[in-house]
Amino acid sequence: MSATATVTGTTAPTRAVVPSEIRRTGYLLIGIAALAALLAVLVPSGDSRIRISTSADALQIPIFAVPGKVTAIVLTLVVVGLAAYGFRLTQRGTRVPVWVVATAGALAFVVLLLLLSAGKDQVVPITGLLAGTLLLGTPLVFGALSGVVCERVGIVNIAIEGQLLAGAFAAAVVASMAGNAYVGLIAAPVAGLAVGALLAFFSIRYQVNQIIVGVVLNVLVVGITSFLFSTVLSDNPNLNSRLGLPVLPIPLLSEIPVVGPVLFRQNLLVYLMFAIVIALQILIFRSRWGLRLRSVGEHPKAADTVGIDVNRTRWRNTLLGGAIAGLGGAFFTVASGLAFGKDMTAGNGFIALAAMILGRWSPKGAVVAALMFGLSKQLGQFIQQLQAPIPPQFLLMLPYVVTILAVAGFAGRVRAPAAEGVPYEK
Repeated sequence: MSATATVTGTTAPTRAVVPSEIRRTGYLLIGIAALAALLAVLVPSGDSRIRISTSADALQIPIFAVPGKVTAIVLTLVVVGLAAYGFRLTQRGTRVPVWVVATAGALAFVVLLLLLSAGKDQVVPITGLLAGTLLLGTPLVFGALSGVVCERVGIVNIAIEGQLLAGAFAAAVVASMAGNAYVGLIAAPVAGLAVGALLAFFSIRYQVNQIIVGVVLNVLVVGITSFLFSTVLSDNPNLNSRLGLPVLPIPLLSEIPVVGPVLFRQNLLVYLMFAIVIALQILIFRSRWGLRLRSVGEHPKAADTVGIDVNRTRWRNTLLGGAIAGLGGAFFTVASGLAFGKDMTAGNGFIALAAMILGRWSPKGAVVAALMFGLSKQLGQFIQQLQAPIPPQFLLMLPYVVTILAVAGFAGRVRAPAAEGVPYEK
């Protein structure tokens, strides 16, 4: 859209200012195209073997081979075309459709897989990679949703790491005591809620700096769980058994190639994640409860004047956020069939916090960002299976490097809720 300015009796067109968010999307597309081109140049000659079907699919697609170099070049040309189209839109000040960025990113990822597998005997399991991405992204999604619920009412939840760890510990111990993984799944959100209650107590009741409280709670949970692991659980291994949630395939849907194994052949925790994401997305932006929640986080004084109890709303949502993160902690133990180990969350709470910021404090955005980080973890594991000449330490660093680049590059200018971290005193 152009404007006009009158100068000495004449009108001169002025160039419209393109919003920075739209400009960054254009630069992102250029970066994806440049990366795809670089990867395509490095793809060796030889075929890449692709597997799509699993043994339980209704339609069996045999393993097939594609010429790695040629396929990479073709896909790169498509990415360049999408980048050119998207960049042209950004120059006009028009938002780029989500499908353009998503398709370009997905094709660039396929080029990366061709680089890793061309000319080798290793089969690329597309369905397995996607299912692993969803599974590894599950605790990040729960943690990010916890951050969304808390920070939308103005409470900074740095304690996501501690809530995940507390949930993992409680799920393992209670499941072992009861001999039932589902009982452990019930205990996990209770443990996360307890950590959330401490966060709310100090942040709301005594108005202590919320970031400091969150850091202290993380250290507290790490210390308590490590102590109990070294004493109680080590002396009583029956309290730390390997109990896992069974896979619950949905009839017919789970047999669809690719989509079925990824979405409909999961355990109860993953299905709960789907339900919570959908529910929060609708409730936060389409319900009276969500309107109250967002008003408390944006302008608590105005919310108070219309009869909303600000601190009570913050209490309730901080407890809810803690319970959601605690439920995500069950992934590390009962959902994965593993016993509890010291500091087994390994910084996932902080990655979830980054996913929340990258997702702009919305459930659907947080899910997309969390799955992107889950994909980086899955990719690191896949590269290790290929026995690529890359030090394993660098592969372990991959999710954290992606987190830093994503937050610094694409979330640097997002706006948090206006009253975030600000205590309210009536």
